[in-house]
Amino acid sequence: MKVVAFARNEQGSGASRRLRNAGMTPGIIYGGTIAPSNIKLDHNALYHALKKEAFHSSILDMEVDGKSEQVLLRDFQMHAYKQLVLHVDFQRVDATQKIHMKVPLHFINAEVSPAVKLSAGIISHVMAELDISCLPKDLPEFVEVDLSKIEVGHSLHLADLKLPAGVSAVIHGGNDNPTIVTASVPAGSKSDEAAAATEAAPAAAAPAEKK
Repeated sequence: MKVVAFARNEQGSGASRRLRNAGMTPGIIYGGTIAPSNIKLDHNALYHALKKEAFHSSILDMEVDGKSEQVLLRDFQMHAYKQLVLHVDFQRVDATQKIHMKVPLHFINAEVSPAVKLSAGIISHVMAELDISCLPKDLPEFVEVDLSKIEVGHSLHLADLKLPAGVSAVIHGGNDNPTIVTASVPAGSKSDEAAAATEAAPAAAAPAEKK
């Protein structure tokens, strides 16, 4: 994705406020061997870009006053109650250095899984994104989670995922195989089944009526 920005010489909260009033958002590009660069971006274009999943998990082609470099979105601040982006941070990308990113998980084939198709089960997403490490050229926009074989009462864990080539998961908290999704039968369905079994039991036990 391409992002267009402009060099920003104005500094301080007053200058930032004037930029926002003019429809611009102040930002910064940092990282690498180059000094941080202060930039400004068109607010409306940035606001709509932030709604796109790929903007958060892809390498971006940043053009600043006609010069291009590759960056990653690292942080942004929103106004407490207005639809206003207050500030945005980007990090330069070095093609030879691994990057650490969170990418979204895309869940596929739930509707054909035994849990849903045969047992009317519910699949609960325990994780929505995954921490990964890879070279910039290997960065995926998302990681797919195939649910086609999950059954009720079972879970999928990190070890069950097929990560793209060159991509490794970053583990936190000592759990090297965290749960990604679980499949279960809704509580209401269990109650219905139990009630049906209870009603059927007396009927089965009753003696046949004599003629």
